[in-house]
Amino acid sequence: MSIDALISGKLHARPESRTSKNGKPFATAKLRAAAGDGDSLFVNVIAFEQAAVAALLALDAGDSLAVAGSVTPKVWTDREGVARPALDVVAHQVLTAYHVTRKRRAMQPEDGGSVRSGEQSGEAWRPARPSPGLHEALDDGGQIPF
Repeated sequence: MSIDALISGKLHARPESRTSKNGKPFATAKLRAAAGDGDSLFVNVIAFEQAAVAALLALDAGDSLAVAGSVTPKVWTDREGVARPALDVVAHQVLTAYHVTRKRRAMQPEDGGSVRSGEQSGEAWRPARPSPGLHEALDDGGQIPF
């Protein structure tokens, strides 16, 4: 069974670069995600897509990240013999604090309103103003029942 998911957490150890039998690079990592009961859940991550591999390999143990991809639930047994839940994720995308900072910086105009090449203006993200008279035509003057 596989489920599409978005999982966030912190890297348990530094991600590792590997090469498949056919010579294609991939990366593996283990992150700890907070479970609803206060415990942590280990998530085994593998990435094959170039952007996801590069994003993982740029991180170090303890760094925060979010991964999106196909999840398969698993169970492992700890040293005391207790069965613990875990997840295996084939990450299609990796989001890090670096990506968030870069995106925020890209959305802020430089030099009093100019927008850098290749970036969208902040105006595109503001709601459109309604046409004059639109609300008046819809307003019957009655109270809203909530």
